[in-house]
Amino acid sequence: MNTELEGKRALVVGGGQTPGQTIGNGRATALLFAQEGAEVVVADRELDRAEDTANEIVKAGGKAWAVAADIADEAAVEKMVKFARDTLGGIDILHNNVGIGVAAGDAVVTEIDLNTFEKMTRVNLTGMVATCKHVIPHMREAGSGSIVCIGSLATVTGYPNIAYKTSKAGVVALVENIALRYGPNGIRCNAILPGYMDTPMAIEAHVNAGRARDEVYAQRESRVPLRGKQGTAWDTARAAVFLASENAHFITGVCLKVDGGQSLLVG
Repeated sequence: MNTELEGKRALVVGGGQTPGQTIGNGRATALLFAQEGAEVVVADRELDRAEDTANEIVKAGGKAWAVAADIADEAAVEKMVKFARDTLGGIDILHNNVGIGVAAGDAVVTEIDLNTFEKMTRVNLTGMVATCKHVIPHMREAGSGSIVCIGSLATVTGYPNIAYKTSKAGVVALVENIALRYGPNGIRCNAILPGYMDTPMAIEAHVNAGRARDEVYAQRESRVPLRGKQGTAWDTARAAVFLASENAHFITGVCLKVDGGQSLLVG
């Protein structure tokens, strides 16, 4: 066990994952937080997925608890935060790893179903607003805290579908607003913008739609300058550990691209 987050109390929202062949960003982050010494409450809409992550942490010698929460429901968010606060005795780190995309029915603007748009916005953006709303008062009382929100490189690239792009762009504005407003209270807020990652959420929707896995990989990796390979959830998790740790004590309001240089491509 390392010590970057020794003594820290973390709430990882979205710490389970959709089924697939690889590990997801939320689960990898929860595991790495624990490896770095944090006590972790793992939250997910599906309790069994949160429990799977928490059990992995405990088996490895860490401390973790699981809780079910649908972040589209503010009452559920409030209960989740209370559970984390009561269980951990405080919340030093809030990690927001939530998002739904093409599998939820996203489309280009002229074809989007507005109910789908509203649902995706409620999960991808409003849910993060809700978690911040209910965690920040505890951090403000403590005089410190770190919030890390998972955005997407889609906000700064030519991503075609409207709901995912605009809702994740809202996450950037949320992070900047919180960083400015609550900096005087010792609260830092940053975002990670992952590029092409080999995670279940990113890959399985395409495979389930009938595309060959090798084809999906080849298309994505052709857009990554660094070694021509996608990143993994561990790349996102390592960035999250850094931003949550005291090594980043003077960093706030930043949107960190973790993309292997993908955002540098033009044409």
